[in-house]
Amino acid sequence: MATATVKEIPLAQISRPLPRQNDQEKVTALMDSIQQEGLREPIDVLEVDGQYYGFSGCHRFEAHQRLGKETIKCRVRRAPRSVLQKHLA
Repeated sequence: MATATVKEIPLAQISRPLPRQNDQEKVTALMDSIQQEGLREPIDVLEVDGQYYGFSGCHRFEAHQRLGKETIKCRVRRAPRSVLQKHLA
């Protein structure tokens, strides 16, 4: 298993292929927390052929979007396309 690296990635470069309904109260609470102390827990993304895919951290991702942030702290794990397909199945 490849080790994950943590880095800031532009929100616009993260593809979110699975639609989720977020709890808006949770997003608002996260926005307050992120404004006060920053993001404590990076979101997990897969890097496949140079493209980033996010499947978790939906509330944190939306909070960053709504705060107008350009980037988000991500735990990046490189994976082959076959792993991506499993996530999409």
